[in-house]
Amino acid sequence: MPPRALSPAGIVLVDKPAGPSSFALVAELRSRTGARTGHAGTLDPFATGLLVLLSGAATKLAPCFVGLDKRYVTEVDLTARTSTGDPEGEVLEERRPPQRDELERRLAGLRGNVELPIPAASAVKIGGERAYKLARRGVAVEMPLRSSSVDALDVIAYTGQTVMLDLRVSSGTYVRAIAEALGGHCRTLRRTEVGPFSVEEADPERIIPVPDALSRLPEEALAKVPERMRERA
Repeated sequence: MPPRALSPAGIVLVDKPAGPSSFALVAELRSRTGARTGHAGTLDPFATGLLVLLSGAATKLAPCFVGLDKRYVTEVDLTARTSTGDPEGEVLEERRPPQRDELERRLAGLRGNVELPIPAASAVKIGGERAYKLARRGVAVEMPLRSSSVDALDVIAYTGQTVMLDLRVSSGTYVRAIAEALGGHCRTLRRTEVGPFSVEEADPERIIPVPDALSRLPEEALAKVPERMRERA
């Protein structure tokens, strides 16, 4: 198979619907452009919202975009924990939802720098094998902790059984782990921002040129730009 083209080069902002995998949307863009195509962080099939896709030579810039902070809106079901931390898993335990004051106490403990277990239904490798594959076989493993920065964790709505949250978190944070720490699971999950990019800008037909995309990145992300691409930009 011949190598994929390095052009068109740039980033594409896509508003992912619930259902398809992130890789299906990567493949769709690759088929349309014929260019090498990558991503700057995936979303679970049940989740929706902003995907930053990289086209052509811009795939070499993945480290600049992967580490950007993320913003999400999630509805957490406080009545049950599931095996995956989302609606696709089996119910492990039904619970009495916390009262508002107890919920606020739990939320307070999740703001700032926190360490949370990585969900068992994740792609992290445990002993050389993906954690989600072990989980599917019923293999119980102790999941490692991951340090995250939760810069914002605000209540949008609270019904007594569910809570809608607006979160701004560091890259690599599992929102499902936050839902688990609250005693529930994510019923819905939508990514609204990746660094300076917003889901309102999403347009799968538009390829944002590399210089335009780089001009919006913070200094710490620009430091990861390969020298040869910095010169072109």
